[in-house]
Amino acid sequence: MHDTSGPEELFDRARRRYFRDRAFHRSQGRDFISEIMAKEILDRLSLVKREFKKCLLVGQAGPNLRLALTKLNINIVTADASLMFAGSFGGVQCDEDRLPFADHSFDLIINIATLDSVNDLPGALTLTRRVLSPDGLFLGSFIGAESLTTLKMAMMEAEGDRISAHVHPQIDIRTAGDLMARVGFALPVVDSDRLYLRYANIDKLVSDIRDLGSGNILKDKVRSLPRTVYLKMKQGFQDRADGEGKTTEQIEIVYLCGWAPHPDQPTPARRGSGQMSLKTVLNKPSED
Repeated sequence: MHDTSGPEELFDRARRRYFRDRAFHRSQGRDFISEIMAKEILDRLSLVKREFKKCLLVGQAGPNLRLALTKLNINIVTADASLMFAGSFGGVQCDEDRLPFADHSFDLIINIATLDSVNDLPGALTLTRRVLSPDGLFLGSFIGAESLTTLKMAMMEAEGDRISAHVHPQIDIRTAGDLMARVGFALPVVDSDRLYLRYANIDKLVSDIRDLGSGNILKDKVRSLPRTVYLKMKQGFQDRADGEGKTTEQIEIVYLCGWAPHPDQPTPARRGSGQMSLKTVLNKPSED
């Protein structure tokens, strides 16, 4: 039984599961943002000069990532809050801050686009580190705080003096880096990339957000946008369009990399010295 005496949770777990079920029904991880994340994760994994045997794959990654891992002879266990996703791939339905796996069960864990909506992010990262075997690798990605700035502005303008939360708080890159170090990952590296997407209308943007499994999952009572407010927001988004009738929206993708501690790992440079690059961290020699 889970302890219910801890801090009040920010997100509605049942609503989050529903949104992730909906995302699997809509895209099954083939949405273009998840595909971009998966490709970048694979590129980073290709820098690692060692073999992995067993991977925990969290999130609705598309078939390309699973196929690539299978070609590397890596045994894959999938996990997601979505029952539809977990059931379809013989995986485990669970929340990331309640991972049901024994310590040191995997030498590789990959998380695609879920950590920004976990109730207990420090707890989720701590469990991820514990589930990794010593010197195991964690690679993750999620939508960062510098995302959907145009949508948020149009929404605030449309609501006027009656602003309420419709987009949950997102994690900035500095906070993510601090958390990775605080929970005990060795050689943590956090960086980000930005996508600048152009939309002819707001409805396509909302569709892309739903394909990713995102939406308003705040635990407080969710207040739907009145139609009049939605139409104002839609017009405000369109008013920002360029000469070709398209509005630019920004998506920040934050990437995480860290190793489970091991005595033979190199010592990282002092924070702020700028001597430890992502390539150095990933390009570790093979074990004898």
